[in-house]
Amino acid sequence: MSAFRLTKILSILFTPALINLSSAEINSIHIESQLDPNAIIITQVDIIFVYAQEFIDSFPATKTIWYSNQRQFIAAAGDRIDVRSVFIPQGFNSETISLPERGAQALKVFIFAEHDASTTAPVDVTDFNDVLVAIDEFGIVVTQRD
Repeated sequence: MSAFRLTKILSILFTPALINLSSAEINSIHIESQLDPNAIIITQVDIIFVYAQEFIDSFPATKTIWYSNQRQFIAAAGDRIDVRSVFIPQGFNSETISLPERGAQALKVFIFAEHDASTTAPVDVTDFNDVLVAIDEFGIVVTQRD
């Protein structure tokens, strides 16, 4: 068997496995509220670190599905996910979230917020270095922080 053919076979066999070896690049997650300080709103923001492919494949597709089945999903996942839930009151200036010790090993990192529309999909921030979650009267905006 030629070296080229062996290399081709090995690349076909091992490429799918390498796709799953990528890990989160997140260094920090910062949340700020731009809501009127006189409003009476508290927004729950959930940051979910997923360490197992089967939970990525079955991850809730919308905010409503996540919040209505959150306890069952977390119980079923056990130590294959970490969830950081943060409650942000109106007019809150900012907070930097404590990341899980093994957060860099996560295959995916998703963010949901209660303040978004019910059909909002999770925001995948796996490839972000520094995440900024800004809450305003229209929902949340998740961006890479400068």
